[in-house]
Amino acid sequence: MSVIQVSDLTFAYEGSYDNIFEHASFQLDTDWRLGFTGRNGRGKTTFMNLLLGKYEYSGTISASVDFEYFPFPVEDKEANTLDIVEGAVPDLQLWELMRELSLLEVSDDVLYRPFASLSNGEQTKVLLAALFLKENSFLLIDEPTNHLDMNARRLVSEYLSRKRGFILVSHDRAFLDRCVDHILSINKTTIEVQKGNFSDWWDNKERRDSYELAENERLRKDIRRLEDSARQKSGWSHEVEKTKNGTRNSGSKLDKGYVGHKAAKMMKRSKSIEQRQQSAIEEKSGLLKDLESSESLKLSPLLYHKSRLVELDNVSIAYGERLICEDISFSVDQGERIALSGKNGSGKSSVLKLICGESLAHTGTLRMGSQLRISYVSQDTSDLKGDLSGYARDCGINESLFKSILRKLDFARVQFEKDMASYSGGQKKKVLIARSLCEKAHLYIWDEPLNFIDVLSRMQIEELLLEYQPTLLFVEHDSEFRRNVATRVIEI
Repeated sequence: MSVIQVSDLTFAYEGSYDNIFEHASFQLDTDWRLGFTGRNGRGKTTFMNLLLGKYEYSGTISASVDFEYFPFPVEDKEANTLDIVEGAVPDLQLWELMRELSLLEVSDDVLYRPFASLSNGEQTKVLLAALFLKENSFLLIDEPTNHLDMNARRLVSEYLSRKRGFILVSHDRAFLDRCVDHILSINKTTIEVQKGNFSDWWDNKERRDSYELAENERLRKDIRRLEDSARQKSGWSHEVEKTKNGTRNSGSKLDKGYVGHKAAKMMKRSKSIEQRQQSAIEEKSGLLKDLESSESLKLSPLLYHKSRLVELDNVSIAYGERLICEDISFSVDQGERIALSGKNGSGKSSVLKLICGESLAHTGTLRMGSQLRISYVSQDTSDLKGDLSGYARDCGINESLFKSILRKLDFARVQFEKDMASYSGGQKKKVLIARSLCEKAHLYIWDEPLNFIDVLSRMQIEELLLEYQPTLLFVEHDSEFRRNVATRVIEI
């Protein structure tokens, strides 16, 4: 066991006036299974790059372990998988690698196949197994669940729960709960470390937020009461002071010393109230700094004139001579929220693309409602570039509404001026979702919409779908999201 000590860390990207980290100090144990959470753009990947020594910073980061990043780059993906692993782990013992792969339920024959021929899940498992064979290393695991099906997520989480010494960036709540014992969270103004899994951290956060909201309201009322009292007593003291030169009602001369003393006493009490008021203001200013804003999103789904929107009858899809899926039969009725489930490569995305009108070679029957309007969110964000205003114009959506939705999804206004190509993976996915929410459609088709998107935004999207109940056909491997949102699951 050793400690990773972060002291007075301050960092900003070159040319930026905003610090990503400012005087941050905390320490981590190298035996922890550490979940790393925070909204998109807060600096999770940046912090891991700082640990890897990629940027200059002020402050200190000290550690007695080597940092290894997942996924490490594979330059020649046509090379045999074993050669790639041996290049990353020079002192590799083959039996140790096979032991790790067996824990991940990966067959040994993948080692003798080109890396490019492996599925996304197999590639993820092989790279993880290789990194955990490195001695005296602390792993920085950056979003391993993206594009993994639910079974692969379960296997990887079980594997990680047997390991120690890593930081795991993931926005999958169930995945984090299964394999971490501490949480490192980047909040709006602070960085904190807590013992427990994600659910423990979230429960603590909700309790703290509730307490601070109640305390903020109490202090707000106190401040208002003290302000009224201070004004009243200050007014009284001035009125009493003015009577020093007057006379009593009986006609006898006033005791100016007594009246002055009384006015001074009232003024002293007024000053005391002002001090209490200032103290309450200062106490109030220390609250709610890390309260995350999660304004409600809105959606305007269109009502279709028939109950049935889409029907597939024994549909099979092929790419060239390769059969992707066969004999798929299901229907989509108005108001349903249907999740397509299945292993990676089972054809889920192909089914969605076929319904969206993409020309794919297929057999069987696809029936679509006439004049059906569809809003589609793709897995792929690689074509996003240029500014948001131009994107909104090209998509024919309301720019103000589009940017308002992005603001609610925690986009800073400064992001509006940047090229979308520079956005993080989560920010790009939010652009696609915000565009879809601006589109009035009978059917929303979303293909893995939550990849890279932070937990709080996922919850906002869940609440939106449950409130407005659009007709939705989607693929999503986040088990919590699917359990909360789907009215029906169809296995492909």
